[in-house]
Formats: sequence, C-alpha cells, structure tokens
Amino acid sequence: MATEPDQKTLGLPDEGDGFSNMDSVDSADSTDSAPGGRLVAVAVDAAGAAGDRAFTYRVPPRLEPLDDGEAVLVEFGRRQALGIVFGPATAAAGIVVKPIVDRVRADGPLLPASSLELARDIATTYLAPPALVLRAMLPPGLLERLELVAERRPDEGSEANGGPANGGPANGGPQHGAAVPLEPADQAMLDQLGDGPRAVRRLHGAEGRAGLLRRLRALRAAGRIDLDWTLLDAGAAPRYSRVVRLAEGDPAALQAPGVRPARRLGPRQVAALEDLTRVGSEGIAAADLARRHGGSVVGTLAARGRVTVHSVEVPRRPLSGRAPGRRGARPPAASLSAEQAAAVGAIRAALASRDSKPILLDGVTGGGKTAIYSAAIEACLEGQRRALVLVPEIALALPLVDRLRADLALDMGLVHSGLSEGERSDEWRRIRAGVVDVVVGTRLAILAPMDGLGLIIVDEEHDPAYKSDRTPRIQARDTAIRLGRLTGATVVLGSATPAVETEGRARDGSYQRFRLTDRLSGRPPAIEVVDLREELAAGQRGMLSRALVSALAALDRSAGDQALLVINRRGSASVVLCRDCGTVQACPECTRPLVYHQAGVTLRCHHCGRATPLATRCPNCRSARIRYLGGGTERLEREVRVAFPDHRVARLDRDVVVQRGAAARILDDLADGRLDILVGTSLITKGIDVPGITLVGIVSADVALNLPDERAAERTYQLLAQAVGRAGRGERPGRAVLQTYQPMHPAIRAVETADPAAFYDAELTLRRRFGSPPFGRLVKLTVALPDRDAAEAAGAAFADRLRIRALEINVQVDVFGPAPAYIARRADRWRFNVVLRGEDPLLVLGDPPGLPWSVDVDPESLL
Repeated sequence: MATEPDQKTLGLPDEGDGFSNMDSVDSADSTDSAPGGRLVAVAVDAAGAAGDRAFTYRVPPRLEPLDDGEAVLVEFGRRQALGIVFGPATAAAGIVVKPIVDRVRADGPLLPASSLELARDIATTYLAPPALVLRAMLPPGLLERLELVAERRPDEGSEANGGPANGGPANGGPQHGAAVPLEPADQAMLDQLGDGPRAVRRLHGAEGRAGLLRRLRALRAAGRIDLDWTLLDAGAAPRYSRVVRLAEGDPAALQAPGVRPARRLGPRQVAALEDLTRVGSEGIAAADLARRHGGSVVGTLAARGRVTVHSVEVPRRPLSGRAPGRRGARPPAASLSAEQAAAVGAIRAALASRDSKPILLDGVTGGGKTAIYSAAIEACLEGQRRALVLVPEIALALPLVDRLRADLALDMGLVHSGLSEGERSDEWRRIRAGVVDVVVGTRLAILAPMDGLGLIIVDEEHDPAYKSDRTPRIQARDTAIRLGRLTGATVVLGSATPAVETEGRARDGSYQRFRLTDRLSGRPPAIEVVDLREELAAGQRGMLSRALVSALAALDRSAGDQALLVINRRGSASVVLCRDCGTVQACPECTRPLVYHQAGVTLRCHHCGRATPLATRCPNCRSARIRYLGGGTERLEREVRVAFPDHRVARLDRDVVVQRGAAARILDDLADGRLDILVGTSLITKGIDVPGITLVGIVSADVALNLPDERAAERTYQLLAQAVGRAGRGERPGRAVLQTYQPMHPAIRAVETADPAAFYDAELTLRRRFGSPPFGRLVKLTVALPDRDAAEAAGAAFADRLRIRALEINVQVDVFGPAPAYIARRADRWRFNVVLRGEDPLLVLGDPPGLPWSVDVDPESLL
C-alpha cells in the first residue's frame, strides 16, 4: 500500500551526533531477556510497507505500568525506531517476541483513550497504516525529534552526610549516601547540567562522543543523573516572548525624593519606566518597549536593577482579536419553531441516554439548522460533556464560529489546514488539556484529542470535502458516526441536500430524520432556468446570459441588494488550443488540459498543481493562432467588472483561499455590505447566511453534470440547490438565475421545482441495482507504474485474483477493471483502477496489496 511521500523514518540519530547504535545508551537490563510480560501492539513510525501494520512487542517489568498511547523505543530490523503503544496483542505460537527497549518521555499517553480507539477503527476501516493514522492525530513536528536527554538528579547530601568538603552541595557535587569525590570530568559534566536537562548531543566532553556516553552511563549507574529518550517539540514548540516588568520594590515615582542617583537616567529610560508604571504588574513585551524607546533601553534598565525580564508563553490563538459575531443563530427574543423544538428535544433525549443513532436535520436552506446546533451544544455543555462541530470548508468555519460565539459566549477551539503549524500545535495542546469544550473545524477536527465527547455535529454532511484524498483516506462524516458509537456521543447530521446514501439510511430507519420545511428567514427565491442553446443562437457569446445581466443591473444597491455568481471552475480559460492543428495544451505530468490563469499569466494544472509559462506558439505545429475557450472564476470576475464598473466585486475560490486570511476578509466584507457582487466556486454556495443577498446566478450548471462518475448528477443537484438557497434570506425577495445547456435534466428539474423526491428515488434505484452505497460498499485500487503496459498487466492480474477469491469465499462482490484512471498519467506513472463493489469488498481484498498499489475505501469518486 502506498504511503505518503513525506513520511519520515524516526530511528537512529546519525553517527555525526555520536550515536552509531542506540544500544550504547540502552537502559534495558538483564531481565528484559527473560520470558514473561504482557504483549502489546506497537505502531512503528517507519517508512514504506513495513509501517503498514502494528507489530507485537513484550513489555519488560521495569517499564510497567505502560499505558496505551505512550511513545516507546523498539528494535525494528537492525535499527531502533520510535513507536506508539497501540493496544493489547497476541503472538503466534513459536514466535519470539522482542521486548520494548525503553519508554520515551512525553508526559504520559500522547492521545486520550477515545482517540486511540478511533485510530484503531480508522486503521481497520480504511486499511491505513496505524503509524500514519496516529501521526495525523498529533500536532505537526511532535514526532520529528527523538532525543536522548540527560538530567541531573537533585542533590540529597548535607554536611552531616558528607558535607561540602566531600563533594557536597557547596562545590556543586550531588551527594548520595557515603561521600565519593567526583573526578573533575564528572564534575564538569554535572556543571553542564546545572541549568536543567540537556540533549546529550549538545553536551561537550574531551574524550569524544563514545567516551562521553560511557561517562553518562556511569553517572546514571551512580544515581547522579537520569538518561531518558524524550520527544522534543520541533518547529511547532510553544512560542515564548520576553516581558519587561518594574523590579519589585521599585517606587512608582521614578526616583525617591531627595535621593540623587549615581547616574542619571536618560530621557528614553525615563519614558520607558513611565510606560511600565502605567501598566503595572502586567508588563510590556520587550520587543514593543525596544521599538518605542530604543533597542538598548531594556538591557540598560535591567543592568541597573530597575526592571526584570521574564519569558512567558504566548499562545497562538486563531480567534484572538476577532470579536464574536454580531448576529447569532436566531434573534435574542425569538423562540424555536415547532420543527426546531422537536429536533432539539430529540437531541436532548439522545444526550441523556447516550444514544449514538445519527439524527438527520433535513431541511430547506434557511430552515434554522444553526439555531438547533446552538441549542444542542448548550444542552451538551449542561451535561458536562464536550462538543465537536465539523464543516466542509475552511471558509465556512469562521462564519459558523462567529454565530455560535454570539449565542453561547464560549472560548472555542478551531482546527483546519489553513492554520500555521504553531497555531495547530497550540490548539491541539488546548484541546488535549481540556481547556476548550467546543471545537469547530474541517475534516481534520475529527482527529482532535477530545475526551468526554458528548455531541458531534456534521454540517453540510453531503459535502465531498469531508473525504480525504491523502492517507489516511477517511470520510469524516462516516468517521464521526463511528466515533459516536465508540464514545456514546450523539451525532447530528445537517443538510438541505442530503447525500444519496444518507437519504437511503434515513428511509430505512437507520437514521432518525427531522424535516425542517419552513424557511424561517425570508422566502424561497424565484428560480429562472435559462437555456444557453437559445442564448448562443441569439448571438450571446459571453458568460452572462441576457437574463442574468438584466438581473444584475436591477440590483438596488441603495437598499443593500447583493449578488452571488457561481461557476465551479477556476481560471480564465479552461482549454487552450491551436486553431490550426487543434492541439490542446496539456500537463506533461498527468496529461489533463492546462487552465489559463490571468493572475500570473500562467497555464496551471488543477490536478497536480504544475504551473507552465504561457506558450505563444503551438508546441505541435508552431502556429501562433492560439485560442482560449471556456472560462472560470477569473474570466467571470473580469466580465462582471467590465459590465458593471461601479459595482464592488470580489472573487473567492481556492486560488484566493490559499492566501492567509483572505477568505475571512472577503466573507466579512460580504456580511457587512461592503461588496455588491461576489464571484466564486462552490465555496460560496454553502453556509453563507447574508440577508442582503437577493440574487444568485449559476453561470454554468453543466460543469460536472456529465462526468463519467455515478455521483455526477447528485453533486450537481446539491451544488445548485445549495447555491439557490443563499438568495432571499432577508426582507427583500430573492431570485435565482440558472444557466444550462440541459434544462430538462432530472437534477436541474429537481432544483427548479424544489421537489427532490423523484430525483432521490431514481438515484436510489440505480444504487440498489449496482450495489453502491447505501446498499453496498466500494473500494478503489489504483496501480501506478512508469510503463503503461506493465501497469495494465498488473491491474489485470490482480483483478483476476480478486475474482477467483470472491468465488472461493462466496461473497457477492463484483470486480471491475482494470480501467485507465480519469487522470491516466501522474508524476510520470501510468495509473489503472480496479474497483470492488458489493456487500463486503474488504473481505475479498484481505490485506492491503502494498506498493505499487494504493487503496481508497469508500471513495468519493471512481474517476
């Protein structure tokens, strides 16, 4: 099974650090080789196929008690490596089980018991390497530095027990029982440890590294030092800042009356002391004080005893400086509707009984799901339990956090990939310590180390962004449901357009459903479907139809009218071709067409990210007649700005989101009325609740409608219905203009008529016929090799073996393929897919096939 390319092997420090073998400092004693001791599974953090499973080791008595989740040092092949205790294990008869070498200091288990149980479930469900699952659950950099640390033990001697003349505390030597004079080299080593623990590789000794290790081992045997393997934080360690305070006893006045100082303070020093007097014991950051009064002022005042300088931890808080939202989930004096109250009552009952049966909130956009979330979280906190809220996109996290903070006035944790490594590490520590009771985040947040979990909310549960495309390839919604079962937490799924499998499970009673049929804010928008075939026949060549241009021109900006324009494609042109020979410029890595981006004037591949300079001539025939066809958000934004130069226009897509803080600024501008038109991809179709939006334009409903994937129609319906639902949430009526070349497609008709029942009926019928979710499971296996024929042959041979196994064990599983992947070539490798579909495809697959195969269980797409 393929593992992530950036996974690092954690084992021996190199010889340049003085460690040719960790056994030179091994703390194992002779009892480790004796039989006995319980067996545990250890997830070994080793690169390659060796890390695909957990390994069995024996716990020596000297290491007991050893808890699940603790970091340990183990022999792994011919080296030693870092591992994490994964749970109990058994060994096959006749197998000699190695003992664990040593415990790694990390202040107890790295993860709570519930997280370890979830990690075991993820490893089993998604055939993911346990070590990679655990690594994904830990903050960045935590496993990157395994150090041997020496620490001086406290002095135990006194004059009655040897005294200073015999190497006691007065001359710096520790005292243990009878006084034993220290050799000068031993004393020098202890002096190096006088200020606290130090990594062994940072200690100095005249006898070289090997001699230094022998000396340390002798000092440990004498009881003077401890040697421990320790996980030291790497780049994501806590951040510290120097804070300057007035020295104790320093008078509030700058000098006592009648006392003439030996040396008069300068004007900058006086001004600095005045600032410190005003703030009192809180102090001022040294960098700020130096910036105001000069770089030398802090050092000078400290040398003269007028100030003290302290190092304090400065937590990195993603929400620091961000005021709670001005608008909560419902007006302060408003009560819940009957439908909302029924849902909240069911959630309260489930919390009380620890019932983890999923509760589906299936309602129209604007039906009040966020108000139910707020009431559910409040009920969870009343029971002294914690809550986790998942959202599909980073751009949706902050708006939801703002509304929940306005209702609940809580300090919340925030987890998503847009945070810096330091912010993610600090949030992880706060969550692990139980400082925050509510965590909001994207799919990463399902891995947060939360003990005492009582409520899990999955907002927009249908969204494909909940599926990870990197190992471990979890589906966060499904993982949340299993986490609820493991912990007894109540699981709430919310969506105006449930996933087809969720709809099927609600129909068969697996999920409890509450329908929210009343739109509590505003009225449903009027929907107009524009046939783009007619627009083309009428000579309309731009991206905006005549109806949409007219609707944009009719916006009453004085009344606060705003518009969203949606096209689920980035860039300025989706195809760049030669008008003479017809060659389409494609990515040399994955052969997909390159997309023209006016920003940066580059051609970019949206699959592998490769950027290529703009070609002025055809690479095939050298013609200069290059044409740009199609369009995305960049081109749409440009056309809108040209057509409406007085309107305030912005764009929100993944190219913008990668800029730190850009999404939050744009959404704040939209909510505060500083934007008239927002152009974007599917990012702007979910979770935006702005009363001023009266118009939504779907520029192209056909972008993904005809992809060769069974979820294409479902995804299109969900995108369109969610987008249309953003309009008309205030007092003014809403309107939606939907442009398409296929106005009679069932997905388009379901949105136009606001009647999805027939659409779901048809989709579920197809799923039942083919054994797709919710009536079966899917597993997609992809082989990637440099040679195309070899990749296809490997796929064919493996598919044949799987078909034979399915017949042997009599399991209803179909094996399809091999077929070229939708992106047939990536990173100089040809890719072929084999798909298993049926009641239990994992039973047919058995163990992961290993390299050069990758496995995607419950894939979001079969492309």
